[in-house]
Amino acid sequence: MILMSPPCQPFTRIGLQGDIADPRTKSFLYILDILPRLCRRPRFILLENVKGFETSSARGLLVKTLSECGYTFQEVMVSPISVGIPNSRLRYFLIARISSEELKVSEILDAFPLTAESDSSNQPTVLSPILSPPTGQSENNMEGSHILYKLETTTDAQRKMDQNKDLSVRQIKDFLEPHVEDSMEQHLLPPKTLLRYSFLLDIVKPTCRRSVCFTKGYGRYVEGTGSVLQCCTETEMESVFTGLDQCSEEEKVQQLSKLKLRYFTPREVANLMGFPQSFSFPAQISTIQQYRVLGNSLNVVVVARLLQLLVS
Repeated sequence: MILMSPPCQPFTRIGLQGDIADPRTKSFLYILDILPRLCRRPRFILLENVKGFETSSARGLLVKTLSECGYTFQEVMVSPISVGIPNSRLRYFLIARISSEELKVSEILDAFPLTAESDSSNQPTVLSPILSPPTGQSENNMEGSHILYKLETTTDAQRKMDQNKDLSVRQIKDFLEPHVEDSMEQHLLPPKTLLRYSFLLDIVKPTCRRSVCFTKGYGRYVEGTGSVLQCCTETEMESVFTGLDQCSEEEKVQQLSKLKLRYFTPREVANLMGFPQSFSFPAQISTIQQYRVLGNSLNVVVVARLLQLLVS
């Protein structure tokens, strides 16, 4: 079996998108080069990468090589939301095996069941051989959307409300450490961060059924690196942010502090990524380094289901 997550930088939407011209794809291209020449090819292959890989030249070479080597395969864009985990981490996966029995689309969809209440955007997107960008996963079109507060449009607010109504997804509180609030001070966002990034924060409550993807920059950078938790749920977020831009810096900090915003702990991020309770970091690994490796990791539950499907 080959399990691989080739470097994602050549395919990320915020990168240069160098694709196969990027030197970081060399190890992946090397595997594609030797695969047809192996006397004994691996029975199973699982590959993961970021959204963007599915339309790359590297992906084209991959499926061409697999077809020529006698593999049957399926490709899917899937997020942990599909397995009831309140975290968005949309990723491309390919599972392949040397077999006369084809991998069926219905098998993949059965591995990621949805309830009647589920939003259609939670559905895994099984990719067809001739690819077009997956539907339902594009960024929301914000043109004409009225900004409410916190630089959040009506479209943003409605999407988040819909996600929080999805009863097939568990609540954030199920993934929190039980006694973190006793030592909450060390996890609170510092005043400097609140002042600079308050309008960019993705804020969730323990009762929410959504959070954004945690990246390796969580805890060091704020914008687009992961959600923060509102611990004081009695305070309405709208009441804090309305008119905040008219306040002095001292008043802003006082207002924002009412929400008691804190970072998720590394253990909580690991929980949202499906790691078992038996998992732990060595004592000498710093908190920042824990965030880094978790941000570079995969969702364990999603991968486990794909592996079970692959080898069954």
